[in-house]
Amino acid sequence: MMRRSHRLGVVLAVFMLVATACGDGDSATTTTAASAEDTTTTAAGDAPTTTAPASSGGMLPAVDPLDVTGDIVTAGSSTVFPLSEAMVARFIDEGYGGQITIDSIGSGAGFERFCESGETDISNASRPIKDSEVESCRSIGREPIEFRVGTDALAVTVSPTNTFASDITFEELAALFSTAQTWQDVRADWPANQIQRFIPGTDSGTFDYFVEEVFDDEKDPILSAGNLQQSEDDNVLVQGITGDSCDPSDPSTACAVGFFGYAYFSENADRLNVMDIEGVEPNQASVDAGEYPLARPLYMYSTAGIMAEKTQVADFINFYLTYVNEEVIDVGYFPASVADLDAAKQAWLDAVG
Repeated sequence: MMRRSHRLGVVLAVFMLVATACGDGDSATTTTAASAEDTTTTAAGDAPTTTAPASSGGMLPAVDPLDVTGDIVTAGSSTVFPLSEAMVARFIDEGYGGQITIDSIGSGAGFERFCESGETDISNASRPIKDSEVESCRSIGREPIEFRVGTDALAVTVSPTNTFASDITFEELAALFSTAQTWQDVRADWPANQIQRFIPGTDSGTFDYFVEEVFDDEKDPILSAGNLQQSEDDNVLVQGITGDSCDPSDPSTACAVGFFGYAYFSENADRLNVMDIEGVEPNQASVDAGEYPLARPLYMYSTAGIMAEKTQVADFINFYLTYVNEEVIDVGYFPASVADLDAAKQAWLDAVG
């Protein structure tokens, strides 16, 4: 299993350089070169730079990033990574001068850092936290708080050279990612090309979600499939699919398939084709209508204790929840419902007391 960690570092007085991926499918990245002495921190116990009103009405008090100091450490879902990266870019652009680290390591590995070693302030996730992970958090004195930040439509994709697979049923999807050896094994009128599979690693919330929805939470069928490559880095999966040699007229060539968050398809739409699931195309209309069967929520987690001790974390989450709907569609995801986003804002207000 391949693993690659995306890291985003932002340092006081150093401008953010955001490079948008083009030909190779890499995520936007930021690089800085500064010593630890160049960063600033907030003393424990400082008050947040905002004051919560008695009644939120679904709104949070304003945060001025110019007033926010101190560093923030986040890790977790590769699906949430592009959205968090965009929010960090906006936070910096509006004046934040500290350092934010985002590691894209998968939801499960993110919860390990958050709940077991206590290394991070925020855990990004493309699935809800598990009961066992909550218990791990509590064992180190952390009570996780969930913040809904958006919605993903998990995309099942093939390369443009695959001219036959434009839609698939759930039953066929299960065969495609388990027992089928050729595309013809999935559907009789598809060609007899071998299937090359590219899927997220087992630490990924995307993997967990797909297994839960397609295989009723049984991992063995998909992990036992042939021609299987896994990576926690969705860009590696994109590169594997776009680099296949699929020729439907030549059964000796393999035709690749894989799945990942919709933002990675959106960013590479000129190099990938997305399949309809049960006749439903993944788009904002089908997600909003609750029709696309592989739509799923996206989350951030923190704790009231962390937000009180490191008030910059509370301010960043506030900023994130306030402006996420202005960024989420451009990133390639879909807004959470008004009710879910308001619930996240209320959770923030409850946490800061």
